[in-house]
Amino acid sequence: MVVRVSGSSAAGYLLSAAAVLGLAGAGAAADIAGVIGSPPPAATATARDAAPAGTSFVTVIRHESTPSPDAGHENAGPADPGPAASRRAVAAPCAGGRWQRAIEENLAQLGSIGAVSVDGLQSPADCAAIRGFQQRFGIEPAAGQADATTADVARRIATSSQPANLARCATGQGVTACVDLTLQTAWVMRDGAVVAGPTVARTGFAGHATPAGTYRINKRAEKEWSDPYEVWLPYWQRFIGGIGFHETTTYLHDTARGSHGCVNLLHRDAVAMWDHLETGARVHTFGRRPGT
Repeated sequence: MVVRVSGSSAAGYLLSAAAVLGLAGAGAAADIAGVIGSPPPAATATARDAAPAGTSFVTVIRHESTPSPDAGHENAGPADPGPAASRRAVAAPCAGGRWQRAIEENLAQLGSIGAVSVDGLQSPADCAAIRGFQQRFGIEPAAGQADATTADVARRIATSSQPANLARCATGQGVTACVDLTLQTAWVMRDGAVVAGPTVARTGFAGHATPAGTYRINKRAEKEWSDPYEVWLPYWQRFIGGIGFHETTTYLHDTARGSHGCVNLLHRDAVAMWDHLETGARVHTFGRRPGT
């Protein structure tokens, strides 16, 4: 199957690198801005047919395995209890609670969203910082509430941002995309310094675990069509078989879901990866996604 898209433009998908997250050196705080196992079956790309001059293309990948029960989604999971929106708690604006202090501690460590008071008590300043964090990392609703999802994401980002964890992906000179499968985070290093991230990511669920190892980006397409999952994969960057980075097509924090091996990213982070990486860039994945 060959998909032709006429009139496509890179300008329609690329954003300025100034819009992406980053870190000013390895020791700076993160800008608020697992899996050892057999990789999923390899994907094969179809050849392009001859076409009239001026026709532009997006490529197609074919997954040879039998799709999961929810194979209509690249970001599918083994079970889908219903629409993601119905599973998200309706939070009162600026609501505090049991997760308040943990969120404050992690946001204070990160330091780049706004000032928080680490006292376990919600305040207007705390609410504004929490809301900014939620907006940055695609948490819904973004109402400044101290909920479990926000606490979990803040913990993962703060832990990933610690120098000892970043050093697990220090692979020397050049550019390396790093994926911590255990924490479900990703970042980019250049010559040993962090230049983007860490940020949230989602990798393969049980039976489709993203493999741990060191790879190279071997194919890039601003928009890729996945067959048989029948979904567009924006900012596609493949690094092994049919597995690559791409923008998520579903709510990233829906824990009932996972990918079929790919590394799912929020839009701005998929753009950041696209801007920082190129064909031949290293990809280092390590750890193990819980539950796989």
